[in-house]
This record gives sequence, structure tokens and C-alpha cells, in this order.
Amino acid sequence: MDGVTDYPFRSIQAKYGRPDLIYTEFVSAEGLCHSAAPLLRALLYDDSQRPVVAQMFGKTPPSFRTAAVLICELGFDGIDLNMGCPAKTVAQHGSGAALIQTPQLAQAIIKQTKQGVDDYQQGKRIKDCLEFSADFKAEISHLRHRRLLPVPSADSQPIPVSVKTRVGYNQPVIDSWIPALLETEPAAIALHGRTLKQQYSGQADWQLIGQAAQLVKKTSTLILGNGDVTSRADAIAKAKLYQLDGALLGRAALGNPFVFKPNNTEFNPEQARQLPQIALEQAQLYEQTFSGHSKYSFLPMRKHLGWYIKGLPQAKQIRAELMKTNSSQEVAEVFNRHSLI
Repeated sequence: MDGVTDYPFRSIQAKYGRPDLIYTEFVSAEGLCHSAAPLLRALLYDDSQRPVVAQMFGKTPPSFRTAAVLICELGFDGIDLNMGCPAKTVAQHGSGAALIQTPQLAQAIIKQTKQGVDDYQQGKRIKDCLEFSADFKAEISHLRHRRLLPVPSADSQPIPVSVKTRVGYNQPVIDSWIPALLETEPAAIALHGRTLKQQYSGQADWQLIGQAAQLVKKTSTLILGNGDVTSRADAIAKAKLYQLDGALLGRAALGNPFVFKPNNTEFNPEQARQLPQIALEQAQLYEQTFSGHSKYSFLPMRKHLGWYIKGLPQAKQIRAELMKTNSSQEVAEVFNRHSLI
């Protein structure tokens, strides 16, 4: 989730929820190939978050090939290609869910990404990619020094390439779209049960996801469902009902890292009492991670704070105060005033 699943958020989820798999925010393949160093912020991670998959979007196949070499050398456990984002800033430029309308381009992107993984297996490294500037490479070294990116391993096992997408653009087209993706043999397809036109309105159509599962059934590709999953138990139930290999959980994790725990459908009293302290912990980690950036702002952290205190007594008043904070110290003061920590 862009603007949400940053390094501090993923660290907290990994510590308290231990999800089976974690995705990064998505990052532009073209932007990486233009040496846009700020984009590396989306790819920060540490070993506690494994298995962790780097998510990319874009519409230029050669950029994906080069970016795949970068992702491999950064040590990720997989590459996910976002072909499902409905945001206008993405789709109107032919990326994200817009690729549903250009299946041949989508196929080329998958093939080039897999070729980039092969290039890495054959010995190509970041230093060999002319697209990456000296400053860009230096920033990678700096982030490794800060332990925000792991030091590259001598192990160079090939990593899987997966696709995240939707059931259609204006209307469902799974009977043509899913087979087109399968021709490229992605490791997995994560299918959101809405069209681009629906954005996030209405209910995700899991019957359509189930139909797609039947198309994938006789292939080596895994099929994952996505949309309106409320808990780990709900994910398991939906996967079983629709004959899937798994399900993704997104919005239900906002302010609730415990949602990934087995048989955890809602906060128990002990977990609820922990939430303000966990919120403060994430705010502190956010500062430690990003405060050295020239355009640092605490503002993106505030929405997380609002999610954490949802459902608490006097939540409206506490949220109003948290939305004015500019540091973890100020967050701590708000929580102390309300005897939450």
C-alpha cells in the first residue's frame, strides 16, 4: 500500500504480527533506472521482515529488466509487479491496472523482469548497470552502512516474479486476462476482486477470484485472493472456499499488527492496551529512519497514529491531538496526558 507500508510500518508488523509474507510499497521501475535516490526509501528493509518482496510498477519493459538486477542485489526474496493499482496518477499513465487493457505490454514487462533475474544469475550487478549513477550507488552504500539495507549475500539463488492485479478494467475480463498472464509463467498471481472502475467501492467479488483459480489450477502458478479480508482466519477460510493458495491482507492491518495472529479476529483487552505503546514505538522508528532526509516530515506518520487509537475511549479527542504532533516526543506527551502509556 503506497504511503503506508514503509520500513517502520513493516518492522512493527513483523515484530508483533509475523505475517507469512511482506510486500514493500510499490516503486517506479523507470524512476529507479533514472537513479532517483529518494525512491530507495520504499525499498528499505532488514532481515526481521523476511520473506520480503519488492513491489514495482511502470510501463517500460527494459526498465524492469535493469531494476530487477537492482532488486536481486538488494537481497529481496521476490519481485512483485503491480498491475492492479487504480490510482489516477498511475493508471492514467498506462501503469498499474491500466495494463489490463494492454496484455501484450504486461507480458513483455513480466518477461523482461524475469530476464533481469537471469542477468543477475549470470553475474550482472548494480555496478554494471549504466542506468545507475555514481550518486545512486553511493546512496545504496550509505543505506547499507546505516543497516537499512542488508549487505549483499554471496548466495544468488533466483527469486520469483509475481503479479498483483484486478479482475478487470471497466468490467471483469478474467477469461482473457488471466490466461494472458499465465503465458509468461509468473510464480504467483494475487487477484483483487474489483475492477479498476470500482476502485475500493462495494464488495470484492470472490466468486470471480474463484473462477480465476480454476484457470490457474493446472499450472505451476500460485493464485492468491485479495480484497476485504478481515483477519488471518478469514484469509484461510476464503482460500479454502475458493480453492486458492492463500490470500492477502491489507487494510485490516492498519493500526492492528495482531491481525496476522492465528485465530485473532479482534483485539483482546491485553492487545488493546498495547496499541498506544506500539504506536509510539513506530513513531520513534519513523524518526530514526527518516529524520536525516532533507525533506523530512512527521506528517505521514500521523495517519498511522489515528489508526492505532481507533476504538479507544475518547478516540476522537485523542486523534485530534495526535494530528497536531510533529515528533515522537509530542506523541508520547499526548498518550501520557490520557494515561495510555
